[in-house]
Amino acid sequence: MLKGISPLLSPELLSVLCRMGHGDEIVLADAHFPGETCGQRVVRADGLGVAALLDAILPLFELDAYVEAPLVMMAAVAGDALDPAVEKAYRFVVGKHAPKTPPIARIDRFEFYDRAKRAFAVVMTGETAKYGNLLLKKGVTPC
Repeated sequence: MLKGISPLLSPELLSVLCRMGHGDEIVLADAHFPGETCGQRVVRADGLGVAALLDAILPLFELDAYVEAPLVMMAAVAGDALDPAVEKAYRFVVGKHAPKTPPIARIDRFEFYDRAKRAFAVVMTGETAKYGNLLLKKGVTPC
């Protein structure tokens, strides 16, 4: 156990976060996401919601300040509706740790899958909210 690091972060996830370089992306995937199909590295975080895991990660993780959208979610498929409470919960956490972060961008489902295939890792959570996936782009840690 380490002081100052959330117990929600497993040693495997801490290692992944540490090994990522600036510009690398990580997906915090909901429980329905095809992580094993999309991800080149898959980390399990079963039982954890994305917002709680995001709250544990952001004190240690700099979001990319050089891109328009360092946070990306999947847009709803035609005929589906988004639950605004999901994005609101994520924005609340982001506001605590990185309040100047631009709004969360939305991209097409298959574009999201393509980004997940190129991501450094996919973290499979226990999140059950529909469209609860969140992609984070790592930035440069300030000195």
